[in-house]
Amino acid sequence: MITDSLTYLRESDGWVKTVVIGGLLTLLGFLVVPTVLVAGYLVRVLRGTMHGDDDAPRFDDWGDLAGDGIRAFAIAVVYGLVPVLLVAVTAGLAAAVAGPGPRSGLVVGAVTVVGGLLALAFGLLAAYIVPAAVANYAEQDSFRAGFAVDDLRPVLTSGTYATAWVMGFAVILVAGMVTAVLNVVPLLGTVVGAFVSFYAITAAYYIVGHAWGDLRGLELHDDEGEMGAERPVV
Repeated sequence: MITDSLTYLRESDGWVKTVVIGGLLTLLGFLVVPTVLVAGYLVRVLRGTMHGDDDAPRFDDWGDLAGDGIRAFAIAVVYGLVPVLLVAVTAGLAAAVAGPGPRSGLVVGAVTVVGGLLALAFGLLAAYIVPAAVANYAEQDSFRAGFAVDDLRPVLTSGTYATAWVMGFAVILVAGMVTAVLNVVPLLGTVVGAFVSFYAITAAYYIVGHAWGDLRGLELHDDEGEMGAERPVV
């Protein structure tokens, strides 16, 4: 599956243009709007791959792309609020108990470590949930679907999704390592790293999309454009 994910873009029509646009949007991600557009593209990746379509989507129909991206971005933000709030609470508690003397230093250190570990744990949990939540939105085309516990629970607790998530995470991790090496040359690392990151996250969402489709029992559209009957979650 990892090999297929890495050739997903390259074996699609117009892949060079797609990677160039995706890389440039990733490079300009600090402006937020480009990040939203990349999120919309990832929704399209999920929507296609969960139905077995391995032809990578293109950057077109920008209005629809932005709409999908805004919803996917909002879903990610909501799930990411918990670790952010934990960091804020930890900082507040550390400031409240700070004072003179070694005992105060130990208390501040303990609060910081515990709060940091909790934030890390919830951050990883959010990172685990978000792709599935966005996939459910992509399938049902409903913002509420991103928070539908009954839909998400059987997927999140399945070995199929867990394996897919780990594989996707590994792809992104390796891409991050490549980018870190490229950062030896600052401008090269920043620019090329953006394209590598876009390629990697697209590959990761390819893996998640196929896992979602397997678990949800989705089928390819038939010749009349109707979707086959959906089977229960396994």
